[in-house]
Amino acid sequence: MNGRQSLFGVELDPLTMDETVQHCLDAVRDGRQLEIGVVNAAKLVNMRRDPRLGQAVAGCDLVLADGQAVVWASRVLRAPLPERVAGIDLFLRLLAEAESAGMSVYFLGAKQEVLEEMLRRVADRFPGLKVAGSRNGYFDDSEQEAIAGAIADSGAQMLFLGMTSPKKEIFTAAYGARTGARVVHGVGGSFDILAGVTKRAPASWQRWGLEWLYRTLQEPRRLGRRYLATNAAFLLMTARELIRLTPSTAAANRSR
Repeated sequence: MNGRQSLFGVELDPLTMDETVQHCLDAVRDGRQLEIGVVNAAKLVNMRRDPRLGQAVAGCDLVLADGQAVVWASRVLRAPLPERVAGIDLFLRLLAEAESAGMSVYFLGAKQEVLEEMLRRVADRFPGLKVAGSRNGYFDDSEQEAIAGAIADSGAQMLFLGMTSPKKEIFTAAYGARTGARVVHGVGGSFDILAGVTKRAPASWQRWGLEWLYRTLQEPRRLGRRYLATNAAFLLMTARELIRLTPSTAAANRSR
């Protein structure tokens, strides 16, 4: 595997989508566990505010740039990442690969009705996919161990967590190994998108790193202030890091 790049004190894997998919398939075939963490601008900001989230992401076997802003920042800060590996795109690629290779999957997350609709649509899209089991994402912390045990009993080789941060990262850190799944991938709101509950931004918006704006336009009251705050904080983080990495003019003058 390529050496990691350090960005804002977080170690990220400079992998393409194709390389990431291959790592996942190799893990299943070799019987190794691969816990995947994905970061966007908002999560990098929140990792500084929430040490538990930061530790959970740092403990993943692969940490990938889910947001286009993270890729841009990596280039500005001289720790370049090759491309964005969006969590939902990786999710869909892995479902297709699991179907063709006969690998079994488990879905954990979302409301029960959303989960059921997603399962219907997934069955239409990937008719040969082996679904070992599923469960909604509404449970108490005290139930986590039992849920991990049920996933292990199902024999699922890939586990997809359709839960919000930091819940999915903390579950993965505490019980990912207990599930027995070879690939554990937190896919956030992807279940809602696959179920048709929320719409994903068009490809052109994605290329320009504007998925956050598209989501805000869908839910302005809930997301507007949050995204503005985290985006501003991310820009400030990037600017501070750039200043830290750039020798000051004054220092350069003194050395003459």
